[in-house]
Amino acid sequence: MPNAKEKIPWPLPDLPTVRNSTDAYRASSFNLHNMARWTLRSVLLSLIFAFICSTASSAFSINSSPFRVGLAFGGHATETLARDTAASKKPAPAFPDLYEASIRELQDGLDAGLFTSVDLVKAYFARIDEVNLKGPELRAVIETSPSALAQAALLDKERKKSGKRSEMHGIPILLKDNIATVASEGMNTTAGSFSLLNSIVPDDAGVVKRLRKAGAVILGKANLSEFAFFRGNRLPSGWSGRGGQAKNAYFPNADPCGSSSGSGVAASIGLATVTLGTETDGSITCPSSFNNLAGIKPTLGLTSRAGVIPISAHQDTVGPMTRSLTDAAIVLSVIAGKDPNDNYTLAQPHVVPDFTKALNKNALKGKRLGVPRRVFTNDSITGNDPSINAAFEKALSTIRHLGATIVDPADVPSAEEFLTSDNETLILKVDFKIQLNDWFQSLLKNPSGVRSLADLIKFNDANPELEEPEHFEDQSILIGSEATNGFDDAFFAALAADHDLGSTRGIDFVLKKFDLDAIVLPAPGFTTSLAAVVGYPIFLSASSPDNVTIGRAGPETVYPAPGVPFGLSFLGTAFTDFELISYAYAYEQKTQTRLARKAFAAAIPKTQLEDVVNK
Repeated sequence: MPNAKEKIPWPLPDLPTVRNSTDAYRASSFNLHNMARWTLRSVLLSLIFAFICSTASSAFSINSSPFRVGLAFGGHATETLARDTAASKKPAPAFPDLYEASIRELQDGLDAGLFTSVDLVKAYFARIDEVNLKGPELRAVIETSPSALAQAALLDKERKKSGKRSEMHGIPILLKDNIATVASEGMNTTAGSFSLLNSIVPDDAGVVKRLRKAGAVILGKANLSEFAFFRGNRLPSGWSGRGGQAKNAYFPNADPCGSSSGSGVAASIGLATVTLGTETDGSITCPSSFNNLAGIKPTLGLTSRAGVIPISAHQDTVGPMTRSLTDAAIVLSVIAGKDPNDNYTLAQPHVVPDFTKALNKNALKGKRLGVPRRVFTNDSITGNDPSINAAFEKALSTIRHLGATIVDPADVPSAEEFLTSDNETLILKVDFKIQLNDWFQSLLKNPSGVRSLADLIKFNDANPELEEPEHFEDQSILIGSEATNGFDDAFFAALAADHDLGSTRGIDFVLKKFDLDAIVLPAPGFTTSLAAVVGYPIFLSASSPDNVTIGRAGPETVYPAPGVPFGLSFLGTAFTDFELISYAYAYEQKTQTRLARKAFAAAIPKTQLEDVVNK
């Protein structure tokens, strides 16, 4: 409210000067008439002003005391207007637990000035230091950004001066190490290979440009299966020459799945607020499943692949890996959209929506979801553990309870034929050779001298201490890709066959025949490949964790392993991403499964925001 020295924000009436008795009478009449009008006007304006002040106090004051306005009219006191702003406000934000902290929780704290983005970066750096190369040696992060603190400081200043750009303003994100960032930032883009160390890319990846525009802080690069798991068939998930063996945080030395292994592990224990992964076939959905995350494999062309070290333009996509579908929707809303450097994005049939508008906990009511029963229960095809099958049945019961109709079975007629086909392998090997050669040629500099796939194979053999240590020598996929003959008749026949198997007699056939809104299956498994070959979306929600007998996945990792989670996949036809996220969200909100199990104790970093604020 204005004090006595401040100018009154509305004009007083002008009264005439009194010169004689007649003027006095006229002035008196004027005064009586106009003062009555003025009194009424004053009351109304005072009421309006009081309302504005009370609203402003309620909305913006954090520790203000209550204010009261009393008005009198005609000798009768009006009811005193009072508002206790403390009672009407949200509770003061507290430091969120970084193991589970969401984007919106962090934004509340940033907006309130409880901490800064610089504090966030410092806290995440400390958490990475605790468990990445020390303690459980999770090796989720391949490098951190030397400019992250400077980025955060600039974004903090901008927030104070003009507010935040988006919900991602000042939020730290880790990128899979096949997503390019400009060399001036001080980070590498290597796909986990020493052959690309200190190479200089021509530009940021398309999704990175969108993240920067939204105000995100690029925290660093996450480890991955080298060249996105397209180097050798006998290499384990999560291993790269540069990053070593990434490990799951839910059981010591457990398989993290891949190829977005580091992104999955980092997101699962809060080494960043959110992470980005890439998928050609299962590389987002599988590590999201194993690491108890919400993962989104978007429709091919919804997010740009420009500036991403490729496997196949026919199948590659970029998507978020997060602890909740709300965070995933926020990130997807930022990174989705057209990019002139990726012509697949130019085929988007609509304006990209705000995916947070899809977050409806009642979205499954009245929907029809199909279960390709013959596929996932047939051990000869998928080999699912009985505990996963039992948990899946429980998930179906929950979906029914949420108002959906489960159509069971809704079998895919092409399933057996698809799973015995070599079409996808041929397509990926041909694409990889052509597109990786293009990547090497696009580099402004590459100190290793590698300029082609053939050079890469030679580099690995010439540097066994870096790229072929004991148990990690295999590069059979690279060799097989180099032997391909380009876009020949066999390649185009394989493309046509996969479209028939994946769409015409696959996903689209089932959706139409059974009048379905989506298909639901456990993840990982048959789901990923069928959707991969036709570029269809998969949205994954954390599901009931499995408990299985321990097995061995590789020289340094185990799988299956007790306590390693699995996910529930919702998939549909192209550009049904908005609908699929709503179904996955409804399931997530009902079950809150992620919260039921934490990582093993040694894998959980101890550093929290209160340890770095004002330190």
